[in-house]
Amino acid sequence: MHKTQGDALAFLQGFMSQIAEIPDDREVILCVPFTTLGALSKNLHGSRVMLGAQNVHWEDDGAYTGEISGDMLAEIGVRYVIVGHSERRQYFGETDETVNERLLAAQRHGLSPILCVGETKEQRDCGDTETIISKQLARDLVGVDQNNLVIAYEPIWAIGTGDVCQSSDANHVIGTMRQQLDQPNVPIQYGGSVKPGNIDEIMAQPEIDGVLVGGGSLEPESFGRIVNFTRSKLAV
Repeated sequence: MHKTQGDALAFLQGFMSQIAEIPDDREVILCVPFTTLGALSKNLHGSRVMLGAQNVHWEDDGAYTGEISGDMLAEIGVRYVIVGHSERRQYFGETDETVNERLLAAQRHGLSPILCVGETKEQRDCGDTETIISKQLARDLVGVDQNNLVIAYEPIWAIGTGDVCQSSDANHVIGTMRQQLDQPNVPIQYGGSVKPGNIDEIMAQPEIDGVLVGGGSLEPESFGRIVNFTRSKLAV
């Protein structure tokens, strides 16, 4: 919940100059609040930056005050939508069942969902990380087309805390997640206190296909550095 329309357009002006020469193999998606989707859709038309929303309802229309449908998003050029973010689960009662319904709705309307899964600090300390995430994936992905899907591993304890999951640990978890999928080529991202200072190390990991960025995306220079990460091999 950041940036008015004016703020978002000012951000975009600074950000686009930061990514003018990014490699062709990189995709950049801005998942912005509903109020800024229309303005950014017009200004991103024809650019390499794609537009994403932060949620979608499972019904096409109806008495669901405060929600938004897939048709509404697709009509204004939205291509991606975040589903099941930890904050939606933690603060707004999202369950694996409603996450599954939202994923199916997104795909029904031609949107590519970005499914978020991850464990709490307590679950991690108890050694339950892989069990928790395995259960989330099994429940969330029922009937979902894995050929039109992005998954983000976001350890809840590392989001906005500055406490970063070690890149090797994230790589291991993502590797185990990939083994559970029917389609092993599903892009799997890492999310959790991603910033300019750790992006190169994160992206050196072989199982990590990208990043889901929170606070590090709010300033053009910071997010530009993240997008322009240096791809290097891990030291042996």
